[in-house]
Amino acid sequence: MATAPVSPSPLCRPEEDPFLLLESTFHAVLEILSRFQGRPLRRSWMDRPYGEEEITLLEEEVLPALKSCLARIAELDAQILSEMEILPHCLLEYERMQIAKLRPTLG
Repeated sequence: MATAPVSPSPLCRPEEDPFLLLESTFHAVLEILSRFQGRPLRRSWMDRPYGEEEITLLEEEVLPALKSCLARIAELDAQILSEMEILPHCLLEYERMQIAKLRPTLG
């Protein structure tokens, strides 16, 4: 899954982009799972840490769901970027059509 480079935007700062947060969350969960292999994961508000069963659920259900969500977001981004690239051409063609409609009346 390729990640688009983060560049300055007039719309928001990277830390305000909820989809970048989702991606960093995905990578953080991967890191946590790899760092704590075979050991329980403590939670700050429970006496009982995540054990083997909960960790398996994270690996089998949560990570694939996050990955699927990120893949769909990447598809949507690609679609929007594609549309944005053809938008100037469409506007130019529209302007040409408008001018062509006006020509007979201009003469």
